[in-house]
Amino acid sequence: MISTQYPQECEYGCIGVGLRHEHYTQALSQKACSIDFVELHAENFFAHGGPSRHLLEEIAKLYPVSIHGTSMGLGSLVGVNDRYLSRFTQLVNDVDPIYVSDHACFTWGNDSGKPLHAGDLLPLKFDTQTLNATVTNIDRVQQEIGRQLLVENVVTYFSFSNNMFAEAEFLAEVAHRTQCGLLVDLNNILVNLHNQKVQDTTVNALKWLSFLPQEQVKELHLAGSSLPQQGDMIIDDHSKPVSEQCWQLYALAIRHFPKAATLIEWDNDLPTWDVLLEEASKAREIRKAAWGSV
Repeated sequence: MISTQYPQECEYGCIGVGLRHEHYTQALSQKACSIDFVELHAENFFAHGGPSRHLLEEIAKLYPVSIHGTSMGLGSLVGVNDRYLSRFTQLVNDVDPIYVSDHACFTWGNDSGKPLHAGDLLPLKFDTQTLNATVTNIDRVQQEIGRQLLVENVVTYFSFSNNMFAEAEFLAEVAHRTQCGLLVDLNNILVNLHNQKVQDTTVNALKWLSFLPQEQVKELHLAGSSLPQQGDMIIDDHSKPVSEQCWQLYALAIRHFPKAATLIEWDNDLPTWDVLLEEASKAREIRKAAWGSV
């Protein structure tokens, strides 16, 4: 177990940021009092020793840690890769994170009997077969890690014409059958609605959120993407500040999910550490305006 100076718990409505390697030095030089936790991508810390493990130990001394996977592929019909899950579970056991999460997507397949990873978060077909596979995979992961897994919605650049469920209905049923938590990426909802050319995106995003069980939404992700040319698709590159529309949706969403933690996610064209912390402070102010205190 990695020793920590701070308790591995997160208070009601806590605020965090995704910690990427460009910000390690500043994050470790002094604890940032404006955030309550940091999120780390699991795959960067699978090594049992060496610099990455030392870095993880130092981070955990200053901040509660959330472990976010990007390669589990919870909707894969062939299941979650055994070797990957073993390494993921060991990391979770070592860190004792406040949250553990991954995505509702397709990732793993087989090529001539050998496991093959797609290298991306591919969209799911929302039908009974995929639902059953996703439930089985989540049940297995939760048994392995011995705790609740948070499942995140993803950006999809196309959808299957013969889906049996809407995405939010699918996730709600998964949460009902597995008792997993849900990590709702508000930016992903808005990007999908824009790319599907749905009018009144904020109104329809709220309808999307209304399908979800309130008590199982444990975390909200906020992000921004590069603006497209008029009429073009948005590519979810997480390279900009949180968009104004995403902030507006967040102010409404936290009234539906008052206990959910909030995370600022910024992965490309990274700003300075101070700018990232300012985004977190803005989220805290919006929460305070909605609830009177944070």
